Amino acid sequence: MTALAWKARASAVFALLLTACGQDDTAAKPAPPPPPPCSSATFEGVPLTHCIADPARHTIRTVLGPKGKPYRSLSELAVGMGDKASQVAFATNGGMFDEAGLPIGYYVEDGRRGHPINRNEGWGNFHLQPNGVFYGTGDKWAVRTAEDFARHVSKRPQFGTQSGPMLVIAGKLHPRIDADGPSRKLRNGVGVARQGRAHFVISEEPISFGKLARYFRDTLKTPNALFLDGSVSSLWDPRMGRVDGGPPLGPLIVVEKRNKAER
Repeated sequence: MTALAWKARASAVFALLLTACGQDDTAAKPAPPPPPPCSSATFEGVPLTHCIADPARHTIRTVLGPKGKPYRSLSELAVGMGDKASQVAFATNGGMFDEAGLPIGYYVEDGRRGHPINRNEGWGNFHLQPNGVFYGTGDKWAVRTAEDFARHVSKRPQFGTQSGPMLVIAGKLHPRIDADGPSRKLRNGVGVARQGRAHFVISEEPISFGKLARYFRDTLKTPNALFLDGSVSSLWDPRMGRVDGGPPLGPLIVVEKRNKAER
């Protein structure tokens, strides 16, 4: 082999070694950590906390309490979960309830129905028709009006909770909610975007129904969104060490990490 051929061969081998080293370096880089589920937001001057449940990363379930006895607070839930609490991404209050903390509307936990759909007339936020249901099975989650749910959902979901009123219905504000009415309270709600992610929002200062509804519709682009509650609105965000207290709660919504190694 001539000197020129040896030189060409050596150059080729050197180039291959560089390429291989580059590939190894790339493979050795750890994947960036996933974004935290909860973050701060602001809408028209009102501070909010926005939490995202992603079907690729999370599961959702409703929880009342051991043997049907409500926990009544997120701190009680945290204690009751024991070691499993490390898998919680976040949790929040999950719908309307009576004085004992029991649901007054549709409620399903682990595929077992605890209360049928409630379409009764009455007073208060829950009966500001239409109200709605947040429900799901596996990685498919949705919000529908109670009437729509009763007509079109024939198979019982793994979880479900009824609350009210609806905030956004098919891309429009609830017909009885002003764009920014005079009532101001701490409030929270949930909506599901077209991509399948569930968006939970809690206000850190008093907010009107309409402003909260418009945040879901205009910023989060959720075609349907449901009011969860007012003054009892609470959030457990383990990553930030936040466990809200306050008045006794009823049904709870718990979002857990699919990957046990995720922190």
